[in-house]
Amino acid sequence: MTLTIRPIDPVSRPFFAGEVSGIDITRPLTPDQVAAIDKGMDRFGVLVFHDQKFDDETQLAFSRNFGGLEEASGDLNWGKARRIESPLVNDISNLDNDNKVLARDNRRRLFSLGNRLWHSDSSFKAVPAKYSLLSARLIPSAGGDTEFADMRAAYDALDEETKSECENLICEHSQIYSRSMLGFTDFTPEDMVRFKPVQQRLVRRHPSTGRKSLYLASHAGAIIGWPVPEARAFLRDLVEHATQRRFVYAHAWKQWDLVMWDNRATMHRARPFDAKEVRDMHRTTVACERSTMAEAA
Repeated sequence: MTLTIRPIDPVSRPFFAGEVSGIDITRPLTPDQVAAIDKGMDRFGVLVFHDQKFDDETQLAFSRNFGGLEEASGDLNWGKARRIESPLVNDISNLDNDNKVLARDNRRRLFSLGNRLWHSDSSFKAVPAKYSLLSARLIPSAGGDTEFADMRAAYDALDEETKSECENLICEHSQIYSRSMLGFTDFTPEDMVRFKPVQQRLVRRHPSTGRKSLYLASHAGAIIGWPVPEARAFLRDLVEHATQRRFVYAHAWKQWDLVMWDNRATMHRARPFDAKEVRDMHRTTVACERSTMAEAA
């Protein structure tokens, strides 16, 4: 088999979202294959692999080709019993520890609804995410798509005055900000400490391609030196600009898809589905080598 990556939408978005074929990524990869996937990520930002029947161990092995992995510390179950054994695998599901669908008013389910807001994974951590890799183990009969926005193209399309205004801005990111947008305030004192705001640059330059992109998320709730209402209005305008349909690829999941995306160049959100059906997704996350603040230096 020969690894091939083709644009999913060669007419409207030829350089955003690619479909990969000719490779079984559940098996050990050669250095050339790893390099080709890295190159594809630099070009497309999002890569889709179909029919990859991962378990957690093989998903972890594939993910480690691209760097050190984050612990799954961004949910309310951190430090408690988990359904998934490995602390390096994020449980992106609507299931409890007994594999039963969570009740509609379950606290963990309500917190997870924040995934329906546009965000970049782990931007609420001092050292945020590089790649996310999401494996579809079980999917609902309809809905539950994931949408991705190309933050490189969104930056390129800004007028020069707005680019100049964004250039040196520093934002504060926290899951407390994003969940409060939905009215979720059920945080423990320990949660408040763990989710305290961190600083991130609003404009990033990709270390491999040199392209600039907006670094936005619903987790961003303040701009250093700005009044909060003005900052949030400005960030909302930027999110509306960056999520225009011309910048967005919507992925309709099939069972055993693996979708891999670069959080430094994209933003994403989950879409609704029937809450009585199972949606079981397992995510591994490759961490950046340094903070965005260190990147600025």
